[in-house]
Amino acid sequence: MNTDTAVKTSIFEHRSNMPTTAEALFAFHSEPGALQKLTPPPILPQLLNDARTSLTSGELEFRLWFGPFPVKWVARHEPGPIPTSFVDRMVEGPMAYWEHKHLFEPLPEGAALVDHITLAHKPGLPGLLTRLIFDGLPLRILFMYRHWRTRRAVKRYEGDKRNHA
Repeated sequence: MNTDTAVKTSIFEHRSNMPTTAEALFAFHSEPGALQKLTPPPILPQLLNDARTSLTSGELEFRLWFGPFPVKWVARHEPGPIPTSFVDRMVEGPMAYWEHKHLFEPLPEGAALVDHITLAHKPGLPGLLTRLIFDGLPLRILFMYRHWRTRRAVKRYEGDKRNHA
């Protein structure tokens, strides 16, 4: 989709410093079940098809359950702009456009976890519904939760690593 002519896009970004390496963040996101770990209740993710060959190649098809209401999503995974990053682009789903860059940037004391999303809503009622779920405060809360869960998982991983050293 050409976002310049098709729809008006907006940008959302959430950034946190993590007590680990960029490589460890990339590895965590590569783990099976990462989507389930990073999805806050009461949303229930259901994996339908994982045709990825890596975090940077292939498609992931899933359904998000908002109570009794299902939202189907197909995301194409691609390489990101730096070695410790990837991009998922919605190829089928509720939005007019969704491109999510997952950036894991090395820092002197840890790594930055950056979620950079370019998004656009469909017109009419479908767009109104996605604005209530995938924009503004709900989107901010979603990524605060995801960064919190990532921080907890990284601390557990780093603790396990020290205990086995």
